[in-house]
Amino acid sequence: MKKRIAVLGATGSIGRQTLAVIDADPRLELVAASSATTPLDGIDAQHKAVGGDAIELLERSEPDVVLNAIVGFAGLRATLWTLERGLRLALANKESLVSGGELALEARRRGRGELIPVDSEHSALFQLVEAAGPSTPAGYVLTASGGPFRGWTAERFRSEEITVEEALAHPTWSMGPKITVDSATLANKGLELIEAHFLFGVPYDLIEVVVHPSSIVHAMLRLKDGAALMHVGYPDMRIPISYALNYPERGTQFVPQLDFSQGLALAFEPPDLEAFPLLALAREAGERGGTYPCAFNAANEVAVQAFLEGRIRFAEIAAAVEDVLARVDGSPARDVEELVEEDRRARDLVAVA
Repeated sequence: MKKRIAVLGATGSIGRQTLAVIDADPRLELVAASSATTPLDGIDAQHKAVGGDAIELLERSEPDVVLNAIVGFAGLRATLWTLERGLRLALANKESLVSGGELALEARRRGRGELIPVDSEHSALFQLVEAAGPSTPAGYVLTASGGPFRGWTAERFRSEEITVEEALAHPTWSMGPKITVDSATLANKGLELIEAHFLFGVPYDLIEVVVHPSSIVHAMLRLKDGAALMHVGYPDMRIPISYALNYPERGTQFVPQLDFSQGLALAFEPPDLEAFPLLALAREAGERGGTYPCAFNAANEVAVQAFLEGRIRFAEIAAAVEDVLARVDGSPARDVEELVEEDRRARDLVAVA
């Protein structure tokens, strides 16, 4: 019997790749798709919707799996809906856990929904935890490519004007504009750090970030005896997408196997937190808890959009986020309405032209 898949954010990078995965796998059936712009061709009219109608779409289409690739805080309600109803959530919308992690975990406990991460790093960690069996991991390591500005110093960021085109020139991954800018600032890795905290239920001091330019190693898991496990493969999002949709089985092969016989150099380096302060700010927001992660995400979304529109400089993104985190009180949200209000307050505090 085919798995019925609903894809939210189907016109984005992850959404388009998800449609390709479904099309290539006879075990999967697309029953609904939404986008922020126009309905997709080739899908029955009753299953078409734009982003704001996502919940109504899900209720009508009765999926087995919801792949949430909506960008930003807007994806939270679909995450909560899916988990509350005991369905599988293939989560590509990391902001759901960053902003509403406690609410999402509560929804999963109540509804017994299944949460499978789609981010390549978290998918890798998920698989490594399963491979480790009953062993308790001693540490979780997320890898970052370093983006187009790897090796830049804080002084160089302050002195040079960075264009949108330069920020969007990611060296290894093909992603949408917002996530690509986040990768250039390392904010994306900060969001992933917070996401890992909620996904795996571990304290922040057990989660590391290392820069790995080739993006061959997606994550590593430290074990208590001093060993470490690596998840390796070519950087292609169709692999974690297929894994989340087909779990516990594996899907169609989309990329060639790594050829280890030809030589494979794996280089790692620590991130420069002075040059990329958003990574440190994200960790700080996560450790403070409450709605500080929500404020971090909200301020970053507004600041990134301002940069993409040419209203602030690249280096001013981090400053805008830091200013907001210093001005909010971070009180915990008891429900989604309070979280939405905290998100709005943080956005209103962002000082951009």
